Amino acid sequence: MKDLSWLSRTEALTGREALEKLANSHVMVLGLGGVGSFAAEFICRAGVGKMTIIDGDTVDPSNRNRQLPALATNHGVAKAEIMKERLLAINPELELEVIQDFIIPERIASLFTSNPDYCVEAIDSITPKLFFIRQALAANIPFVSSMGAGGKMDPTKIRIADISKSYNCKLAQHIRKKLRKHNIREGVKVAFSIELPDKSSLLYTDGSNYKKSAYGTMSYLPAAFGGAIASVAIRDLIGKDVN
Repeated sequence: MKDLSWLSRTEALTGREALEKLANSHVMVLGLGGVGSFAAEFICRAGVGKMTIIDGDTVDPSNRNRQLPALATNHGVAKAEIMKERLLAINPELELEVIQDFIIPERIASLFTSNPDYCVEAIDSITPKLFFIRQALAANIPFVSSMGAGGKMDPTKIRIADISKSYNCKLAQHIRKKLRKHNIREGVKVAFSIELPDKSSLLYTDGSNYKKSAYGTMSYLPAAFGGAIASVAIRDLIGKDVN
């Protein structure tokens, strides 16, 4: 029997039954960047008993403004390994699978063989994100997907809704358009911001890992997105309504 005593403050809020549900749940977090790294930590601190974390990237100096694993002392170190050490330091009893690999379309279906109860998708490249959404829907795996956190500064503008009801988010708009080609118009729970992005902050990248551009970012905004999607996963797992 796992020791849940460290979760006494959580139990005071949710009750014992919810706490035990979380302790017996398996959550997969895809992507450990500015959004996913915070989501993973919040899910761990909520008492989820089993997690799978997936990311193939290493810490870059430009990550330090917003990503939980990124420090001046660990440039070049794998984010997945840093998060592994951190999550196990929070909960040494956590059953943790670490996949230190980039999330590419060809490998997404194989990730579901571990039978996660819930997936938290924080992939920052469009093609893998689309493949994940389509295959998670086909496999009937509950999930929440993060839309664009870049180019925005107001965390109070974050919303949770079906993707069909999202607006003012270029990424969500693009994903909706692509999904319609596969006759998918709804059924995708997302976090998005109704704040219009600062177009002047758009940066172009080298195109590696399916990513050609990105907006500038503020320290707290991706973390707020991470908190939002972690909350959706937790509330769905314990049966709390997510509006």
